Amino acid sequence: MQFLYNNFLSYYSMEAIRILIGFCVVAYLIGSIPTGYIIVKLKTGKDIRQVGSGSTGATNVKRVLGKKWFFIVMLLDAFKGALPVVLAKVALGAGLLLDPYGIFAVASAIFVIIGHSKPLFLGFKGGKSVASGVGTILALSPLAGLIIAFIWSIITYFSRYVSLGSIIALILSPLIMYFLSEPPAYVLYCLIAAVFIVYLHRENIKRLIAGNENKVR
Repeated sequence: MQFLYNNFLSYYSMEAIRILIGFCVVAYLIGSIPTGYIIVKLKTGKDIRQVGSGSTGATNVKRVLGKKWFFIVMLLDAFKGALPVVLAKVALGAGLLLDPYGIFAVASAIFVIIGHSKPLFLGFKGGKSVASGVGTILALSPLAGLIIAFIWSIITYFSRYVSLGSIIALILSPLIMYFLSEPPAYVLYCLIAAVFIVYLHRENIKRLIAGNENKVR
């Protein structure tokens, strides 16, 4: 354990750790931007948290604004998830960071999905981080992200359950990262994200088991 600690400190100075904390704060604030809430509020004056599941995510937005806005919010949330990870990777590529283990990118990914599900600007009540989570994975590994998005699309299309597609796609994400030989930090991130997002879907899982989960039309 001491060896691992010393090895970590050999790459990550206290200054680097302070910068890492800054990246995490920025990622959380980006994640906290409530795209679904803002769009529904501007279009209808309604509070999306008082509609349907109470989530600010794309699936609940669809209940108010229809399929077109479902895709728009989903894409915006995916972009929101990808942005902090891309910033970390750009900083690394430009030589502004020394990050051999990919910790900056992974930490940014973790905090952006926390921000989406527990947004500072909405009293810590947001969405379930599926689109933003896929966005983070796309930014970490475009191929892995595309495979996960494809799995989600196929399962959702045939089952008509967005939640089922989301749960299965995210559960498979660590395995996909592993078989694509991505860095261990990326595999670990996908495992953490999968557990977190499945936890956020616990009520959906209960409804799926009971057979009364809402289907998409």
